[in-house]
Amino acid sequence: MSIGNSPEDERPFPDESQEARASVGRALQQARIAAGLTVDEVSTATRVRTAIIHAIEADDFAPCGGDVYARGHLRTLAKAVHLDPAPLIAQYDAEHGGRPAPTPAAPLFEAERIRPERRGPNWTAAMVAAIVVVIGFVGFTAVKSGSSGNDAKSQVAEGGGTPSASRSASPSPTKDKPAAPSAAPSDSAIAAAPQDKVTVQVSAPNGRSWISAKDHNGRMLFDGLLKKGDSKTFQDSSKINLILGDAGAIELYVNGKKIDDNFQAGQVERLTYTKGDPVAG
Repeated sequence: MSIGNSPEDERPFPDESQEARASVGRALQQARIAAGLTVDEVSTATRVRTAIIHAIEADDFAPCGGDVYARGHLRTLAKAVHLDPAPLIAQYDAEHGGRPAPTPAAPLFEAERIRPERRGPNWTAAMVAAIVVVIGFVGFTAVKSGSSGNDAKSQVAEGGGTPSASRSASPSPTKDKPAAPSAAPSDSAIAAAPQDKVTVQVSAPNGRSWISAKDHNGRMLFDGLLKKGDSKTFQDSSKINLILGDAGAIELYVNGKKIDDNFQAGQVERLTYTKGDPVAG
């Protein structure tokens, strides 16, 4: 009988250091907790998604997308929790079949990180703003042109295309000098009044008054202030409707004839004249 160790005594002793050693994910988790960091804080610092961090701490490296990416994440996370990444990567290689041939891992790993989106100039907003400015300018020009055209047409309709009779032919030497009172129509002007229309001349020799004039269709011919010494003439095929704000300051000539109404100062009058007048309506 041979003297020596029995077969049972020759069995290798278990490697207690390997059993006691924490896994890669567990080591990272313990280091993070010891550093007083949350998963969200580590994700913010490393730009690695929280779902991947949770998976790695559970020793699930599938979400990493491969060994190359897993090693990159391990290196980044280890530095964030103040661990030396080299032992962790070596342990990972030992547990997952060794390290493969070198590959350009850095560009691939960077693709996994959350990168801020680059934004170029907002050309759409700039174009919209430019279009709005152009439309506003065109609209303002059109309104201004239309207003000028309406003023010109109103002057032609009111004055027959000629300046007001009450205005002086030469400019006044001073601004404070009042305009000369309007003169009564001459015999030739009375004779020239068209027989097939109604012609109404409104003058303000005694003061100023607000007046309104409309034709037989209700279209506004004039609506405004008639200053002292000013005169307006209106024509229509059948009827002129007037509103005088201060009738006492107004003189009326209908179809070339003066209307002798005793209007009082401050009195408001609503009048209508036709081709058959001068009879006050």
